[in-house]
Amino acid sequence: MRTDVATLPGSPERPNEDWAAAALPASGTGGTVVVLDGVTPPLGAYGCVHGVPWFTARLGGALTELSASRPEMTLSEILASAIRRTADAHRGSCDLSHVRTPQATVAMARWDGERVEHLVLSDAVLLLEAPGGAVRAVRDDRLDRVPAETLLSLEATDRLRNQEGGFFTAAADPAVARWAVTGTTPAAEVRALAALTDGAARWVERFEAGDWAACVGVLRAEGAPGLLRRVRALETADAAAGGSRRGKRHDDATAVYAEPAGA
Repeated sequence: MRTDVATLPGSPERPNEDWAAAALPASGTGGTVVVLDGVTPPLGAYGCVHGVPWFTARLGGALTELSASRPEMTLSEILASAIRRTADAHRGSCDLSHVRTPQATVAMARWDGERVEHLVLSDAVLLLEAPGGAVRAVRDDRLDRVPAETLLSLEATDRLRNQEGGFFTAAADPAVARWAVTGTTPAAEVRALAALTDGAARWVERFEAGDWAACVGVLRAEGAPGLLRRVRALETADAAAGGSRRGKRHDDATAVYAEPAGA
């Protein structure tokens, strides 16, 4: 069994708001991966004294613990429980009703000898590679459906945040877990899997350096750090050429790659 985890901050002046973990039982059978991408709030008060890195570490830790220790719970139930646990940890000191209370996108997978379960919420990506090399990208495309001009307005975006007809993130309401994209694949049909924040997925989605199958190939050959190095090189070259591509020059970028034993 092989797992590989890497993360890079988008800027040395800001803390990394991504979070990732891979957990393997001592028995060597089964495992879980969790990747979170914290949502950077705009400048100004947003109701929480702790900050996004605190939130993603708390939520990620709860997701990893529960997914590794509670096989009887579905990943949706685990997400709901982890959100509730994290909310309870700062409910007394923070305004969790604020629309920009700390929140994160989620991609996670759990496997045993029989099946691979997956869950994706918001714009993280989960990749499932079949033994023959075909790769399926599991995505929650609700944010993609929001018109680009709407996302330029904080007020307009906030009206769609965690609302039916808009898009969903893991924040303080456990009920959002029912909106996550979930599924199960027979273990024999999964040779490798990967979870990426959108900062790492730029290699495919923004720079079109390869398709998802090629992305898994990079992860297998160069590891998660290799993919992130490629992303940073493309971002730097793009900026040197005039920065024609929209968005942040560098974003927090995180990748987890796993080859489940026996899958």
